[in-house]
Amino acid sequence: MGRVDGFLIYDRELPAERDPQERVTDYREIYKRFSEEKTREQASRCMDCGIPFCHQGCPLGNNIPEFNDAVYEGDWKLAIEILSETNNFPEFTGRICPAPCEGSCVLGINKPQVTIEYIEKAIAEKAFDLGYIKAEPPRKRTDKKVAVIGSGPAGLAAADQLNKQGHLITVFERDDRLGGLLRYGIPDFKLEKWVVERRIGIMMEEGVQFRTNAHVGINVDSEQLLEEYDALVLCGGSTVPRDLGIPGRELKGIHYAMDFLTRQNKLVAGDNEEEVAPILATHKNVVVIGGGDTGSDCVGTSNRHGAASMKQLEIMPMPPQSRDEANPWPEWPLILRTSSSHEEGCEREWEILTEEFTGNEDGEVTGIKIATIEWHRESDGKRSFKKVPGSERIIPCDLVLLAMGFVSPDKNGLLQKLGIQLNDRDHIDAPGYQTNLDKVFAAGDMRRGQSLVVWAIAEGREAADAVGAFLEKD
Repeated sequence: MGRVDGFLIYDRELPAERDPQERVTDYREIYKRFSEEKTREQASRCMDCGIPFCHQGCPLGNNIPEFNDAVYEGDWKLAIEILSETNNFPEFTGRICPAPCEGSCVLGINKPQVTIEYIEKAIAEKAFDLGYIKAEPPRKRTDKKVAVIGSGPAGLAAADQLNKQGHLITVFERDDRLGGLLRYGIPDFKLEKWVVERRIGIMMEEGVQFRTNAHVGINVDSEQLLEEYDALVLCGGSTVPRDLGIPGRELKGIHYAMDFLTRQNKLVAGDNEEEVAPILATHKNVVVIGGGDTGSDCVGTSNRHGAASMKQLEIMPMPPQSRDEANPWPEWPLILRTSSSHEEGCEREWEILTEEFTGNEDGEVTGIKIATIEWHRESDGKRSFKKVPGSERIIPCDLVLLAMGFVSPDKNGLLQKLGIQLNDRDHIDAPGYQTNLDKVFAAGDMRRGQSLVVWAIAEGREAADAVGAFLEKD
């Protein structure tokens, strides 16, 4: 490393956030600019640790110590070259990845870990500024045609890698805009959409073809695609949300989180409000059921709408403030995390069982009957819970957002028509990325289940390798 004592000299530091009262008035990213000097200081904190466990933590296997050293030396060209070897879209992961690499950072054993996620973003943005990231079409083309279904992170990564191999790539997207989860599932205050459009523009210049409003299996003939293309890569995501089948579920004002977020992202993109029919939290008592990232995104969006009150319920226990003995380094730290959305205003409750939705004579939700629970470990190791006697109560609400995750890809249409086999979790059965049909491959949440954007990119890259090997044999 260029400076072996950086971790002794500098403390962990991140760019400052805009004031919560200011940022809830818009949908721009919350972080202020960081100086290049500060960035290089943070990169110098990366230790010459011998065994970089951050590689283990990163699903992409990024060469983190190497690009940190390049940043410290001010060699941005080398830094983006190292980073691009393993990550197609560092400008995405540098903004929205929970940074499992940082959870495995050796420095994190007894000091605050290296700011790997921020440095990744800094490398990408500096590389764009200096013209190092630009369209580079393949010098030689094969005669093989590949259809990628879905333009989310897995689909974009697969398309990018296969295009680099020289194949002719067409990406089919069912929505009206490209980006999948990046476009409609993540609010702009975490990922402004010009970032997504910038990268897709480069891919277009490199020869990747994109088709929107193309729902394969619905308005695009899946069997015809199978005949026209040498391979198909299914990257449609895990899109069926987990429901909450309790009394009162039919009441008005209860919505899936992704419906709420998608409609808001369309508004931010400039779509007509009458056509979007947004779900608004303005002046409402909002309850989000589910304590994950999607729930947090609902909190931030509701705060920007001007919700009267904001509450988030989670059935699991509150995580500890720091690692416990059952969660040692270098495992991902299962600790309490407070997002920027929570900082903007939200009451959070853990170990809450939602039992019933209550409503008025107009069929509108007015409250939720909940109870406090206690979790126990059974003799066989499984966990179970019991209600705390006398803890039942009703909390008032006008808007309920269900953010409890996703259970499977949509099995109707494409999967059904092609006869794609599913596993016991109702996801595509493709252990080596190849399905039961030789020409059809799968990657991302459609194959592995609901997961992180960084895992989707990793899956797209690996699926592209499998497709490339298949096409070479053909």
